[in-house]
Amino acid sequence: MPSNEIRLKAVIAAIDKANAEDPTREAGRPAALLYGERMSEELDRLFPDARDALRIAARGQHVERWLLPRSDYPDGREGYYAWRREQGRRHAARVAAMMAAAGYGAEDIAAAERMLRKESLKRDPDVQRLEDVICFVFLRWYFTPFARGKDPDALLRIVTRTARKMSTDGRMRALEEFGLPEPFAAAFRD
Repeated sequence: MPSNEIRLKAVIAAIDKANAEDPTREAGRPAALLYGERMSEELDRLFPDARDALRIAARGQHVERWLLPRSDYPDGREGYYAWRREQGRRHAARVAAMMAAAGYGAEDIAAAERMLRKESLKRDPDVQRLEDVICFVFLRWYFTPFARGKDPDALLRIVTRTARKMSTDGRMRALEEFGLPEPFAAAFRD
């Protein structure tokens, strides 16, 4: 059986190869590939001792996301949540297959699948760590472009929902790192 390091590198390479096919470009690169790299960098910064399943879930969180466009689902909140649940299921299945091909066991695969489906958020420490990383990546890289032109009240609701998904430590660290203005900062203190 290959070593953990070899298996981890193989899965990361498989995720990156899949995400390199993303037709959407950001900074001249495939958007999903860039997102995965940002997730890994943020994970390494926030949780340097993360186990392999969390490292893989972070890198694969948007694996082949473009294959199921948001436009395939109805507008509004219900459609968005249905799309997001299906994406989590698809990401979990795709990453599980990559992990199995690299020689990971059932326990590690099941852990990564739970994280990608966001099962037991707030109760499973690794699922929560992944969610904190997702929120940090959003705040660091995607919040400013996302916020442009948004209704301030709607944006505050989105920021409040983002903060609620984070751990207490994650919210406190976000307050320190991002210097969020009021009333956004209040959402992270509550």
